[in-house]
Amino acid sequence: MARSDRPRRAAATFGVVALTSAALTAGAGAEPPRPSGIADTLAKMTLEEKVGQLFVTYAYGGTPDTAHPSNRAEFGVDTPAQVVQQYHLGGIIHFTWTDSLHEPRQIAELSNGLQQAALSSGAGVPLLIGTDQEQGLVTRIGEPATQFPGNMALGATRSPADAELAAAITGRELRAMGLNQNFAPSGDVNVDPANPVIGVRSFSSDPTLAAELTAAQVRGYEDSAAADLAVSASVKHFPGHGDTSTDSHTDLPVIDHDRQQWERLDAPPFQAAIAEGVDSVMTGHIEVPKLDDSGEPATLSPNVITGMLRQELGFQGVVFTDSLKMDGVRQQHPDARIPVLALKAGVDMMLMPFDVRAAIDGVLAAVRTGELTEERIDRSVTRILELKERRGVLADPFVDPAAVGSAVGTPEHLAQAQRITDRSTTLLRNDAGVLPLAQPPARLLVTGAGDGATAALAESIDRRGSRSTALPTGLRPTPQQIDEAVAAAGRHDLTVVLTNAAWSAENAAQLDLVRALQQAGRPVVAVAVRDAYDAGHVEVPTWLATYSDQAVAMESLAKVLFGEIAPTGALPVSVPDPGRPGQDRYPFGHGLTW
Repeated sequence: MARSDRPRRAAATFGVVALTSAALTAGAGAEPPRPSGIADTLAKMTLEEKVGQLFVTYAYGGTPDTAHPSNRAEFGVDTPAQVVQQYHLGGIIHFTWTDSLHEPRQIAELSNGLQQAALSSGAGVPLLIGTDQEQGLVTRIGEPATQFPGNMALGATRSPADAELAAAITGRELRAMGLNQNFAPSGDVNVDPANPVIGVRSFSSDPTLAAELTAAQVRGYEDSAAADLAVSASVKHFPGHGDTSTDSHTDLPVIDHDRQQWERLDAPPFQAAIAEGVDSVMTGHIEVPKLDDSGEPATLSPNVITGMLRQELGFQGVVFTDSLKMDGVRQQHPDARIPVLALKAGVDMMLMPFDVRAAIDGVLAAVRTGELTEERIDRSVTRILELKERRGVLADPFVDPAAVGSAVGTPEHLAQAQRITDRSTTLLRNDAGVLPLAQPPARLLVTGAGDGATAALAESIDRRGSRSTALPTGLRPTPQQIDEAVAAAGRHDLTVVLTNAAWSAENAAQLDLVRALQQAGRPVVAVAVRDAYDAGHVEVPTWLATYSDQAVAMESLAKVLFGEIAPTGALPVSVPDPGRPGQDRYPFGHGLTW
């Protein structure tokens, strides 16, 4: 039965499990769930506890009881557990920079400890524990968790089955570590090649392909027969962040799409996700003046959230804001007002407010003055509790840390990830007939952007019998580094040069590196390991695109170089020719093979 045919109404009862410390370590329940209806739970909650459920933030530390000075500075308490208890939070989000994500067992134990803190505080409602494991460019949990090359690489495979499987593997591994929410997939259609914040996080510049793969990933994350194997997906960034050259982290982008353009370009992935029963939608901090003349970012716009998302598209699940620390939402209002305006717009959960205490107090004050009603708060809390029940979080929020090793980064998952990635590598140009390498060169130079990428490719090459040298030159190579790379190329039979967002003005020195290597007289293979748009900016007889600089993508690249597999990827975007405005250097769907 398709997800769109499934009832979204939650079951009538749920239970939570109180664990002893010994059981917590094992991750097993000490007693069976005690049924309690969502309406009964809501009735027992204080206003402060209800408002706490509307907020998701981070906390610093790798254990629930880690005392971290940043917790004291930002939240007025010392440990992650105390942050959860102090504010009665509805959710926690993890990042590497919060010192929360080290290795799978530690993450599982942290998750259990935070859930215990939630159950021992206030209404005893378990947490949504989430992260942004989009894969590719935005990956919070690294190896040994299974790594995939990201959305645009999946777009190059044209395979909904691959997209669904990648999401299913990612989701199951997250759930094994105690995370039940993934802020993915990005449903943005990357219309603007100069987009600084989406790019390869998008499946495609084609709305039909983006919609098809967005729906597939929602199925992968959420469509499991066992609730404890699925995670809650969150499609983002509504109403669509793909056609802008402004980063909403630092400014408020303005997207000038009219209604017809929005319906054709931006809406399809969100419509597809909603049809699949996606649990939540994340808003974008973007202004859309032709769709909403309020001057507000979409996150704070009733016309966008209640009008377009809820009434027009029919979405009745949980609406998240993007991070409220981002400048795109903080330009027009004090931080204490932003959550109030978001709730009035139709949002349910506020992510990472700039000042959690001020944000909560702002909502409480709005209820007490009558600007917001408690019934309005109850509607959002009910949606949140229903989501938690649907994903099995209310019934049993704990995991078994001892079982993580057999669930995360398994040989089967790694092999599936490699097979999917092998189908994404795209050959854009092979004019000199260098590829596939008929005779493996004795000495190969791997240079260009990325310490990790150059090292990973060099290791893959060495395993194939050639001797390689990794010479990373970074995102902005200096003239001295370029000279060193050219000199090294003269001592090798073939040079593979990796580019990463070389199309941007700040990284344009990478193009100088590629030109200098090309002029050195030795064979050169250029590889765009992030945006395929790089290939439009410099003439090289051999160009490939991997859409990712991760080791799994570098292994696929090595397979193509040495002729072990034929390239089968097709461009999921068109690559413009900067010298001919309005013309493409490589059209959508382009991809060579042999």
